[in-house]
Amino acid sequence: MSINNLVPLSKSSLESFLKRFDYFRDSELRQIEIISPSVIKITLAAQDSARGFDWITVSLEFSSVSDAKIIENSKLSHIDLGEGITLLYQEETFAFMIGTYNKLSDTQSSICYIKSSSLKYQEGSF
Repeated sequence: MSINNLVPLSKSSLESFLKRFDYFRDSELRQIEIISPSVIKITLAAQDSARGFDWITVSLEFSSVSDAKIIENSKLSHIDLGEGITLLYQEETFAFMIGTYNKLSDTQSSICYIKSSSLKYQEGSF
C-alpha cells in the first residue's frame, strides 16, 4: 500500500477535511491501533471527493491523547457510520467521535471517542 507522509490537521482545516470525505458518512471503520499510551491511530475507508469519489484509506493519528473510549477491533465491522464522524477542536483539544456532535462535552455520549492535543492524517490506497 502506498502511503503519503502524515499531514497535520489544524482547527482551520478540519471543516474542509471533513467535507472532502463527506464527514465519513457510510465509510468503514477498519482498525483502531494503540501505538503507545498517548498515541492512537484510527484507519477508515472513505470516498474522496478530491479523487472523483474513489475509495481510499485514511488514517487519523491522535498524539498526546488525554482521554479515550475505544472499541475492540473485532467489533468494528458492526459499527454504523451512517451519520459519519465528528472531528472538533475546542478548548485546545482535538476530539474524534462516532456520530454527529457539536461540543467537546458530547464525547461521553459517543460509543467511541478520542481527545488529544495533536491530530495528523495520511492517505493510502483502498
